[in-house]
Amino acid sequence: MRSFITTEAEAVGRFAEQVDEEFAAAVECMHSCKGKVIVTGVGKSGIVGRKMAASLSSTGTPAYFMHACEAVHGDSGTVEPDDVVILISNSGETREVLNVLPILEQIGCKTIALTSGRDSTLARVCDIALVYSYEREADHLNLAPTTSAILTMAIGDALACTLSILKGFDQSSFHLYHPGGSLGERLSTMLDRKDSAVDEESGHAE
Repeated sequence: MRSFITTEAEAVGRFAEQVDEEFAAAVECMHSCKGKVIVTGVGKSGIVGRKMAASLSSTGTPAYFMHACEAVHGDSGTVEPDDVVILISNSGETREVLNVLPILEQIGCKTIALTSGRDSTLARVCDIALVYSYEREADHLNLAPTTSAILTMAIGDALACTLSILKGFDQSSFHLYHPGGSLGERLSTMLDRKDSAVDEESGHAE
């Protein structure tokens, strides 16, 4: 167990030192987006993509997930020129993901590749390429999307958190979109305390 966790943790740690200007370009592209951020992929990349879209939405960046297979069967009709589409493929050669590119090119939206394939078709065709690297997958066969999936998820979280700061997204904003569950209750308590403190200060000022 420990060796698998260590493999993934070390990969994320090494990658933190590899963040380059392409990541800054991706943040700027998403921050200036006048439309929506759409994340697409298949398989494990698709599952990570769903989480990425959910994290973006809950932290102030409107986003949704579009399955790459469904995109070529009509779902791409939701994409507009002002949108930004993030395409996830570890190899950068996933056929289902590449099939979406001609449609996006005709629509005229911005595209961001998220891949480990620096020289892949996806990295070459997209406007911006976020390329990560890792030594091996964590499983004993070096086949299951483990390390690669964790890296992709970490990049998605980093993008969401960075954009959240740039947008001035605060606790009140978070509570607006996430009033449910224990997290929502905790935020409600914190915000109520803040309001009470403000009321007390106003009373003293009068």
